[in-house]
Amino acid sequence: MREDALILFADLQAGIADLPLTVPYADLRRKVAALVKLGKLFGLPAVLSGVPTMEGPPHVLDEITTGFPELPVLQRSVADSFAAPNVNAAIVATKRRTVLIAGVATEVAVQLPSLSLARAGYDVHVVVDACAGISARTEDAAMRRMVQAGVKTTCVPTLIGELVGDFGSAEGQQAIGILFELAGG
Repeated sequence: MREDALILFADLQAGIADLPLTVPYADLRRKVAALVKLGKLFGLPAVLSGVPTMEGPPHVLDEITTGFPELPVLQRSVADSFAAPNVNAAIVATKRRTVLIAGVATEVAVQLPSLSLARAGYDVHVVVDACAGISARTEDAAMRRMVQAGVKTTCVPTLIGELVGDFGSAEGQQAIGILFELAGG
């Protein structure tokens, strides 16, 4: 998976991610930070999309900008980030076909590009613990719709196992460290 995967971070920004949603904000940030660390550890390209606010450009979670300081925030005005020409071009440019998506809100910023990417033939994995929804009921409906369309669900601990291959390697030991951080160790 790691040779073909990229991460799409969608709307993980102030004014959206910090709303009271289905996941406590601190927990969401912790899972996003772990996903960023995994991306850096395994050399996964990342695409960062956001929507402008009344105050100006989106202010993305520090966990993302610290981990990927070179990553531009691709602003869009459409709900489906894959329909935004700049985001679409960035994803296509990676030449990777497995997309790991993290974002807020699951019902919009995650679901809509997931469905579009799946229709376009991408292998889409929603990283459920690095996403948050508006309500448990609407997030569940979005997850069901995505799964019915062939989108897969996963979580950061599972990705660690899938990406690492061998826990005895130097990368494997670093990945175990990320796993222990997630478990509170």
